[in-house]
Amino acid sequence: MHPDIKIIYEDNHLLVVSKPPNVPTQPDRSGDPDMLSMLKTYIKEKYGKPGNVFLGLVHRLDRPTSGLIVFAKTSKAASRLADQMRRKKIQKEYLAVLHGQLDKNGLLEHHLSKDHDKNLVSVASGNDVKVKKAILTYETYEKQDNLSLVKIRLITGRSHQIRVQFAEEEHPVWGDYKYGVADRANEDNLALHAYLLQLIHPTQKKELTFVHYPYLVPPWNKFKSIYKMMKESPVSNGKTDQE
Repeated sequence: MHPDIKIIYEDNHLLVVSKPPNVPTQPDRSGDPDMLSMLKTYIKEKYGKPGNVFLGLVHRLDRPTSGLIVFAKTSKAASRLADQMRRKKIQKEYLAVLHGQLDKNGLLEHHLSKDHDKNLVSVASGNDVKVKKAILTYETYEKQDNLSLVKIRLITGRSHQIRVQFAEEEHPVWGDYKYGVADRANEDNLALHAYLLQLIHPTQKKELTFVHYPYLVPPWNKFKSIYKMMKESPVSNGKTDQE
């Protein structure tokens, strides 16, 4: 398994992991090792399971995005987590480093269109029947060297949403050569990280909160707020950052 994949939580029904940047969530055309396949192998080897291993994909992260993902280890968990996703009961929050100086907080609303052949998303007119509305809110924590550290909550969950919406506002994500600054040197280190995940356990019915912060490499290590959050983060199930 990829050395930077971190198991955050595991029981009979759930597997919560932190995905490294530039690793696909599931098999894609690149043929590169992906999270779903590697975690199936992990379960098969750890528990000595014969035959095929069931592991349900509940949600995804873009390949260059890092952070928390939950997988379902049983069909019952997969069905119930999928229902939570439909009812927006699974909450995710992201940290991002953006180019430029952002206001304290705000809301972004756009209409997005996806070219599936090119795997590109763009802002489009709301009159086009094929586009989907994309809404997010953000809070700015700190500004350093013409960069802003922000926390983001998605109101809608669209493909490439965060990257495209902030690029449209001329505040692209640091390291985003696809939608932002054309800097191939940083293409394996996009500064977008899903750091918080909240869900209801599919059988125990209790709320679980998981937190895992980005590793303190550039540009994350420029911001004192990251260190403060790691120190003070309250988490209900005791699973935090780099434990």
